[in-house]
Amino acid sequence: MKLWRSPLAWTFLASVVLLAGVGGWLLTDPATSRSDALKTGGLAGGAIVALYALWLNDRRRRVEERRQDIERQRHELESQRAELDRERVADERFAKAVELLGHAADQVRVGAMHALAGLARSRPEYTQTVLDVLCSYLRRPFDHPRYKADLERKERDGTRGTPEQEQELQVRLTAQRLITELLPLSTDVEAPSYDLDLTGAVLEYFDLSGRKIGELLLRYAALHSRTNLNNCRFTGPAYFTAAGAGPGRVLGSFRCCGTVFEHFAWFSGTKFATLADFTGTRFLSRTKFRNAEFNGDAVFTDVVAADSLDLQRISFGGQTDLRFASLPKSASLYNTLVRSEKDVRLPEGWALEELRDGESRIVSKVGK
Repeated sequence: MKLWRSPLAWTFLASVVLLAGVGGWLLTDPATSRSDALKTGGLAGGAIVALYALWLNDRRRRVEERRQDIERQRHELESQRAELDRERVADERFAKAVELLGHAADQVRVGAMHALAGLARSRPEYTQTVLDVLCSYLRRPFDHPRYKADLERKERDGTRGTPEQEQELQVRLTAQRLITELLPLSTDVEAPSYDLDLTGAVLEYFDLSGRKIGELLLRYAALHSRTNLNNCRFTGPAYFTAAGAGPGRVLGSFRCCGTVFEHFAWFSGTKFATLADFTGTRFLSRTKFRNAEFNGDAVFTDVVAADSLDLQRISFGGQTDLRFASLPKSASLYNTLVRSEKDVRLPEGWALEELRDGESRIVSKVGK
């Protein structure tokens, strides 16, 4: 930079000029001494230097702010690049794990499922996708010799399938367990709700107890052995349409005690093999059990039905306890049948009407 372009040179020149000018002007006044004139001129010149110092300090501050802003932007770019790298690695892990789900070795498929679950835990945005993949695996066709309904209890306990069937069963049980572990607790209000699509799935010892679920699709699912939905919270609709609780290692019981259904619950055509226990469950929206079959005991003690309740064409084959804690005005009964020789407990306002062949029909006396 040339000297005459330097702000410092111009400041020094302006200071000298002001010192000489002010001092010379004051010396023309006889009342002003030479020392006062020099002091006043020096103050004027010093003011110019002080202004330059302030300007210079402000310039340094702005340069420092720009430097910090550039540094911040650089850090943000580095963070974005690192995040993109993590996403790329996660996508590669996901693709590789999904590919390994089709491997012939059962231990490789189990490892792939654990890899997917680990990815969902480390990156929550993958959770719903991983759940969808695990559910799709369980929707694959599967059969086992002990699922046959005509087997005796002792025969069923000792019945084993082929080595491939036993290995596949263990893989499927792993998938069920990982699904449960990835779902938040029902008591966690802030946690997101994840959806499960298990339409037509073959499940054994299916246990979602104490978990929070969004929408649940169990249409036409085969629920073998014991199904446990105790203390669940369903924040979305739940469809059990035409699902079947059938035999497995043990007879297929269905437990749904203390569960909350915030949206409608559809049990139309569901078949319950043995015990179906809904004690203390709360149905907060429309509920339908139309055409359901209860081949064992059915317990609805202290159940709250806040909205419409459809019990039409249900057949109860075992001991039946329908002592609801509360019933909606629109509870509908039509050809709702129980066995006359079984112990049947009804809420106030309901009664039994004897039919032939050992059956009775539940009727409502309310409004009659």
